[in-house]
Amino acid sequence: MNNSKGFTLLELMVSVSILMVLFFIGIPSMKNFITSMKVDREITTLHRMLLQTKNAAINSNTYIAICPLNQSNKCTTDWHLTITIFSDHNKNKKYEPLLDEVILQEKPPIDPNDKLQYGKNRTALIYGPTGHLAIWGGNATFKYCPKNQKEKNRGLVVSRAGRVYQTYQNKKDGLDRNRSNKLVECK
Repeated sequence: MNNSKGFTLLELMVSVSILMVLFFIGIPSMKNFITSMKVDREITTLHRMLLQTKNAAINSNTYIAICPLNQSNKCTTDWHLTITIFSDHNKNKKYEPLLDEVILQEKPPIDPNDKLQYGKNRTALIYGPTGHLAIWGGNATFKYCPKNQKEKNRGLVVSRAGRVYQTYQNKKDGLDRNRSNKLVECK
């Protein structure tokens, strides 16, 4: 009687083949899941920051700005870089610590392969003490677009009153749209 313990070569090859098939099926699903989670995290963080900016303006009775700052502490259109919330007493879209302006929060840059845009060349959002936008034409849509996955694009719409609304997913095509039914697309 032969009581050998172990696998035959055929059993081992079948097992490895099954594992490889499962592995290659699972990788794309995992990549989609990770991308969805990344986009959700960025949109949620940005939404919270906008609410914090509005609340800080109301509570401190001053103007509070949110924007990406350059080396000269001026607001830019580079929304994919670090985004800063700061008091902007004179509404000039520039962080000036000598005027007792303070940084309240910073959000690190997004994935360098992705895009984050706010309107057409908008450099800042400034909330006033009433909780409304304090600059003309400040309302627009934040658009987050992961590279080569437009079905994962998401957005936040900022109204003239300073309210923030998330875009919604259209049931017919599965793509996010704003309240005017326009697709969330980065240029």
